[in-house]
Amino acid sequence: MLPAMARSTLRQIVKAQFGEWSEVSDDLVTEAPLEIRLKGTPLAVLMRTPGDERDLIMGFAITEGIVLNPDEIESITPVPQDPEDNRWELIPAEGVEIDPGQFQRNMYTTSSCGVCGKASIDAVRVTAPVLPAGPRVPEDVLLGITATMRGGQETFDVTGGLHAAAAFTPDGELVALREDIGRHNAVDKLVGALAADRWPLGELILGVSGRVSFEMVQKCAVAGLPIICGVSAASSLAVELAEELGVSVVGFLRESSFNIYHDPGRLIRPA
Repeated sequence: MLPAMARSTLRQIVKAQFGEWSEVSDDLVTEAPLEIRLKGTPLAVLMRTPGDERDLIMGFAITEGIVLNPDEIESITPVPQDPEDNRWELIPAEGVEIDPGQFQRNMYTTSSCGVCGKASIDAVRVTAPVLPAGPRVPEDVLLGITATMRGGQETFDVTGGLHAAAAFTPDGELVALREDIGRHNAVDKLVGALAADRWPLGELILGVSGRVSFEMVQKCAVAGLPIICGVSAASSLAVELAEELGVSVVGFLRESSFNIYHDPGRLIRPA
């Protein structure tokens, strides 16, 4: 993992406040390209915050359907002679055949983009099984998620410009948290980190710092996570996909309120 400072860059800016202008130092979120290769062929270029590259590539490979589980990956290594570590090679496990052309994106993926570069709309829906019922989560557990996530966003504290994704147990214990300038990257980093220690991931709650979009529900379902909670709204297509795949969707999550967009059956109301 890169040092925390590598995730931010110090720059001189002009700050205007109460009619006064002054030059000050400010920490900006570092944004840099990450090229993922398979058999020497570039699959995608993700705009991301440096750090947790192996987690990001592992999670990306799983949630995009490139591999079905982490055991299908032998290793994820930086390409030699790349001093900035912006090019990485995904090496499949012995006996696993992956056609790079099937997953190669037509253009780079920006930090705000989840399905950019897909060859066709038919390629957007990654195959995912319908999730089983469960777990049951008390309301007070959900209400505590945003504060716990916010407390773990170390780079956000410095820059004010990163998304977060976090996994929680049904009783509210924080399992892991990852940050990135891209909300999709944050989820992939989280899934990759979890998959390195456990597979399947089990009955965990996914908390995200932004809106709940189609791609976020898709990644959640492919990773086998039954509940996704966002601090912002859910989109219509996200809810439609959640209905198809059995994902509970919660939005506008605050410390005292939330909206349930699909499947309140997993949530326990207070007595």
